Amino acid sequence: MKIVMVHNTYQQPGGEDVVFQQECANLSRFGHDVVRYQRSNFEIDKLSALGRLALPKNIIWSAGTRREFSALLERERPDLVHVHNTFVMVSPSVYAACRDHGVPVVQTLHNFRLLCPGATLYRDGHICEDCLTGSLWNSVRNSCYRGSKSASATVALMLATHRRLGTWRDSIDRYIALTEFARDKFLSAGFPAHKIAVKPNFVGSDPGARTETSGFALFAGRLSSEKGLTTLLDAWKRLAVRCPLQIVGDGPERAALEARVREQNIQGVTFRGSLPRADALALMKTARFLIAPSIWYEGFPMVIAEALACGAPVICSRLGAMQEIIADGVTGLHFTPGNAEDLARTVAEALDQPDALATMSRNARHEYEQLYTAEKNYELQMEIYRQAIGKSASGGDGLGGTDNPVCAPTTSMPQGAIAQSLRALVP
Repeated sequence: MKIVMVHNTYQQPGGEDVVFQQECANLSRFGHDVVRYQRSNFEIDKLSALGRLALPKNIIWSAGTRREFSALLERERPDLVHVHNTFVMVSPSVYAACRDHGVPVVQTLHNFRLLCPGATLYRDGHICEDCLTGSLWNSVRNSCYRGSKSASATVALMLATHRRLGTWRDSIDRYIALTEFARDKFLSAGFPAHKIAVKPNFVGSDPGARTETSGFALFAGRLSSEKGLTTLLDAWKRLAVRCPLQIVGDGPERAALEARVREQNIQGVTFRGSLPRADALALMKTARFLIAPSIWYEGFPMVIAEALACGAPVICSRLGAMQEIIADGVTGLHFTPGNAEDLARTVAEALDQPDALATMSRNARHEYEQLYTAEKNYELQMEIYRQAIGKSASGGDGLGGTDNPVCAPTTSMPQGAIAQSLRALVP
């Protein structure tokens, strides 16, 4: 099978990039012909003044990308296109190119971008579903994307335009949600149930089971507000039993977190910065447990899948996908999101029960072997591909019509579509 894999990287590397690379490598490993179409948001830095002025419109619909991608489809003649991310430089115009060429499309839902301009269903330190239950204008009023009303308006307008055009409904044959929790969120927003399959992230290369443990706890990830690092540090300040905490990663909150540790004299905390993946996995294989204190829903954190592969129990927030992935008392422990006292209590409980931790470690490794290997993931991915190709070949899912007209663009952006969406968006 020939597959075009599409991905737009952000300026800050993240789990989506890892998943994209792993899926490309895994498909190639199983003998498929993989063609990569990659763009980067670093391209924005090279735009001329005129190019920057045109950027908001291109986020909604890039005619240049469409022409380029159409030429690629004509040249490669793939069996399927699998899109991971189109934001910012690719734009949803690639879906129209696929429709023109009759190529089925699979879209991975790495985050909540199609529901929330900020992509996280989180703002101002708490879960926010205002754009899920109400108007996208909420994101503009609250400056949800990059703290900017104008930038938020651009993303909201992109979403509103393609909802009006029917792009998400008609131009994508199958969606991949990473968890049942995420699938339910998209279903509540009106996405068709028969189009959304659940396929988790996976660990592309088995790091091997742990053979020994050391006495430290580990956090690994981006150092940003939604990751719950202040809760973690406040919990460490409360711990009666001393346990070293190693924090791996970097991000916008690092300086403030390091200052917090100094000013409050929190003992045993070491900031390691960003580490090569091999070094991070080596730490994970010897840590007593991984802590995932996020206060947003998360998608499917790669670090949790890697912890399971390493046999590291996970102490995580009882929230969203995390509580679905980690079974409380089986592969880790849950605590109340944002509650430092409950996290400190949970950590103390884990430290006080080494035999239970050892059992959780074995369970974690078993969970990885059953659910998150490259081989298991490949089977799920190919079944989704077969469904998408079958649906496209038959001209539909055989589920009857819809009350809404099919409005997906064909040769160009329909006249007035952006203006119509703007009128609908502004209260």
